Amino acid sequence: MAHNIGMRLLITTQAVDQNDPILGFFVRWIEEFAKHCGQVTVICLRKGEHHLPPNVRVLALGDSGKLSRAYKLLEGAYKFRGDYDAVFVHMNPEYLVAAGWLWRLLGKRTALWYTHKSVNLKLRIAALFANTILTASKESFRLASSKVRVMGHGIDTDFFSPGPIPRGSHWLSVGRLTASKRHDLAIRDAHAAGKELWIAGEGPERKRLEALSQELGASVLFLGGLMQARLRDEYRKAALLVHRSETGSLDKVVLEALACGCPVRTNDAALKFMESMGPEYVRQNHSLPTLIPRILEELRHD
Repeated sequence: MAHNIGMRLLITTQAVDQNDPILGFFVRWIEEFAKHCGQVTVICLRKGEHHLPPNVRVLALGDSGKLSRAYKLLEGAYKFRGDYDAVFVHMNPEYLVAAGWLWRLLGKRTALWYTHKSVNLKLRIAALFANTILTASKESFRLASSKVRVMGHGIDTDFFSPGPIPRGSHWLSVGRLTASKRHDLAIRDAHAAGKELWIAGEGPERKRLEALSQELGASVLFLGGLMQARLRDEYRKAALLVHRSETGSLDKVVLEALACGCPVRTNDAALKFMESMGPEYVRQNHSLPTLIPRILEELRHD
């Protein structure tokens, strides 16, 4: 969108690393922002492999303590104040806790992107400093605020798309191995149906889930945390994505699976309609190229 091309943007995020199994997708977000902005400066905690366009600069705060990182964030935010017009804070309210006051003093409009059920003091403080709060669905931001705008997810539908890989007969469950993701229910359901289950993700519940699989005699393959390209292949290969998460919000793995043509079975009543959807639904309602211009429009508002 040509009218956004002059915007200069500061992005804060946790990691810029295309090989990160959890946050690797955000590199594509930065690439999409760069298409619509004159300049993009990214401040992150950690940077790894990326191949971003020349109008993107990435600065890493490093692994020092919280106070040191806060100081470095403030230092960078002030030093490069002439290089950005607005700030997009991705998922980490602490950036706004540390620097929100400075951005207010500098007259920089700020947007917080947050999709998590957790509401804590950091989020409440961040919400006070943010000019606008952006989230994927009404369930994915639990703090009441007139600043909240529901935007949908940003799925890279050019990347997550149907492919030539033949589908197998196994089922797939995707997400961090935490209690709220309910991979245990996916294991029980697949076992009851006589299906092999592949689980993509890593986390603290792994040993418990392995023990459950052995106890049931279930056929379960733990794939570990996967980079984006491998995850896309798994969506393309599976007969079905079993979604048993109890987070209560729209999980982007459902949309990624649908974008790849993988059927979905969910126990979330609010998401049941998606069982009959496919790639076109995701492209029309949750695509990254649609989301990024909408975010920039929010940052342009007075």
